[in-house]
Amino acid sequence: MSIDTPAWVRDAVFYQIFPDRFASSERVPKPGPLEPWDTPPTTYGFKGGDLLGIAEHLDYLADVGVNAIYMTPVFQSASNHRYHTYDYFKVDPLLGGDEALRELLDRAHGRGMRVVLDGVFNHTGRGFWPFHHILENGADSPYRDWFHLDGDVLAGHRELTPYPPGDASTGRSLGYQAWWGLPALPKLNTSHPPVREYLLSVAEHWLRFGIDGWRLDVPMEIDDAAFWQAFRQRCRAIRPDAYLVGEIWDVAPEWLRGDRFDALMDYPLAEAILGYVGGPSLDWGIVRGHLEYRDHIRPLDGPGFAERLLELLGIYDPDVVAVQLNLISSHDAPRAQTVLGGDGAALRLATLLQATLPGAPCIYYGDEIGLTGGNDPANRGAFPWDESRWDRDLRAFVRSLLRLRSATPALRHGSTTAVAASGSAMAFERRLGEERLIVAVHPGSDPMTLEIALPGVDAGRLEPVELEGAETWSAAADEASRGAGIRIENGRARLDLAPRTGRVARVRST
Repeated sequence: MSIDTPAWVRDAVFYQIFPDRFASSERVPKPGPLEPWDTPPTTYGFKGGDLLGIAEHLDYLADVGVNAIYMTPVFQSASNHRYHTYDYFKVDPLLGGDEALRELLDRAHGRGMRVVLDGVFNHTGRGFWPFHHILENGADSPYRDWFHLDGDVLAGHRELTPYPPGDASTGRSLGYQAWWGLPALPKLNTSHPPVREYLLSVAEHWLRFGIDGWRLDVPMEIDDAAFWQAFRQRCRAIRPDAYLVGEIWDVAPEWLRGDRFDALMDYPLAEAILGYVGGPSLDWGIVRGHLEYRDHIRPLDGPGFAERLLELLGIYDPDVVAVQLNLISSHDAPRAQTVLGGDGAALRLATLLQATLPGAPCIYYGDEIGLTGGNDPANRGAFPWDESRWDRDLRAFVRSLLRLRSATPALRHGSTTAVAASGSAMAFERRLGEERLIVAVHPGSDPMTLEIALPGVDAGRLEPVELEGAETWSAAADEASRGAGIRIENGRARLDLAPRTGRVARVRST
């Protein structure tokens, strides 16, 4: 089967937004009291961010270097994260409704930005109208097959228990299947034809409305290849360049063979990056408190990271690798700054790798200004618009990196080859035609020299690429790397690396 991934994603820099927490517009009326914006986030509290707030801050995103937005769910829901959908065909009024999404799309598209929405099709909220119909009518409801009801409920011997007293994790039967046993999230029966048609029509509707793709929530929970194949076919019939990216935390090549998704959220790469750059700074309490990170983040040295990187790059077709969603934080994981124990140098190294490896970098809102936060709900804090609270050097560094990526075709379309790994350091090459860049990373605590192999370059130089905002973490860049650059002789160069720094250099042959 041929691989057909959207060309525009190779040039994309995504910004993931949790709509309730990014920005609030005075044009969206609020129905009642809200949780104060600058207080720590809570599980159930609403801060009042909305889609017009996002639309009004597109200048900020463009200045950082963002040209694509991925938003967590925006449809009507009774939760601040909106994964508890009760109407898939309407944008939540707290976010400004359909009109606000229309304005956001028009303004984003007007400046060349793409917008991807979050599709939650495995489960709904208790308020979803077919589930509410069952609550009112029990087994007599014609929607009873839309969900996985217990046999005794279908037989009329008991009622559903959607609001069980006490701890919902006690194992008490709800009378229906729910995602992870959570009563608020009844699982849809996607094998039921009306349910399938309903969900596929949702996907089509919002693509016609103007969105540029879907991020699919927990798709492995819908263990039905035919459903996802139909999903792709229907979406691509509306938008041939729609980006379809799945939230799958593992390596999963069977999902990326051309008949389901274009890409995955690349958590395996994120875990490798964090384990590599974190070193002694990793906050193991935070790591162990996360269901996935505790099993997958491990300390890596230079050769270990290089080996893992080449493994991940080799698992998928190159056209898939080029559009993987490269993240180091998300709403489902503690923020990278917190995982890395507040180590600014480690965060910059992680961001350097995220922005220069193949795939579309995805910045979690606020990471670029140093926002911190542990596991849910702490990782979903409100964006602080008071600039005095920003790490401005970090933002300048991220901005400089993203602009370098935008201006350098090799970083978006080139091949990737590991060229050196020793001790705590490693380096890789991005190459497109005659354009060649070397990215070197050294999270270690002692200076070292990395010998880099550059086949095909008998003589030349490595000329440093200066990154704005890097001075505070890379001030120890040696004098030999400045000005004239580093000599390449007989296809090899020796790159001196100060502790806990990264370097980008262009290859110039003579």
